[in-house]
Amino acid sequence: MNDENEGVWMTLSDNPAGFLSLGPAANGRAIMTPDRAALWWLSLDRIGDRDWQDLKGLLTEAERARSERFHFEGDRQVYIAAHATCRGLLSYCTGHAPLSWDFSVEDHGKPELVCPPGGPRLRVNISHTRGLAAAALTVEHDIGVDVEWLQRTTPAEKLAERVFAEPERKVLAAAPEQRKLDTFLTFWTLKEAYVKAIGKGLSQPLDAFSFDLETLRIRFDDRLADDPEHWHFERYSPGPDHLMALAIRHPDPARLAVDAMPAPLDWLRDLAGK
Repeated sequence: MNDENEGVWMTLSDNPAGFLSLGPAANGRAIMTPDRAALWWLSLDRIGDRDWQDLKGLLTEAERARSERFHFEGDRQVYIAAHATCRGLLSYCTGHAPLSWDFSVEDHGKPELVCPPGGPRLRVNISHTRGLAAAALTVEHDIGVDVEWLQRTTPAEKLAERVFAEPERKVLAAAPEQRKLDTFLTFWTLKEAYVKAIGKGLSQPLDAFSFDLETLRIRFDDRLADDPEHWHFERYSPGPDHLMALAIRHPDPARLAVDAMPAPLDWLRDLAGK
């Protein structure tokens, strides 16, 4: 990445030797703990024509049926990639079969994993956009991930006037013209990741909180609405055409270890063949 994309604009939180590099869960070995978060992303340009059938094999019958209802092939493919990545990440981190997981739909439409009574409560979130899918996983803690395509046509400042907080609008207005869309989408992914983590959907006003891009800290207009000290945020550039953000609620974010990496496509293929 070039210098102008460093620091405030494109902070990366790579951890190439993180806990995911130890290999998938096996023989009862636990990978996830309440102080860990895992994030996989899968770029569609890595997926060959022969891979799609394998990835579909990781989906439930209901998910496969839903994928067939998409009118556009691109929408169908990114849906398959997102759900295969999610179920693959669950299998990698728990050792359970990808089709063994069921989901319930909570308030505001947020899907939640149905976990066995007495076991750890796993929390998962997925996101997809043109050309990219992502899935994030924690134990117990709220988590949200959002990905966005950088080539989209968006009236950034006009939309920001409606949905951004004043400090964010000022940062966007001061950004160089060639950086406005990147700046807008950086704020947008962070906001969407937070809203997805708390599970309130469109009922959460986006201008009721704001981000400092240098510190990745959140600020709430109503100090009683939430505690910024209990939130950890990361943002990534998974490729030249995408931005991604991750939000995690944790009682002590300093203890949190986040491991983020591209989904291992070869491993997903092998998993589908088992």
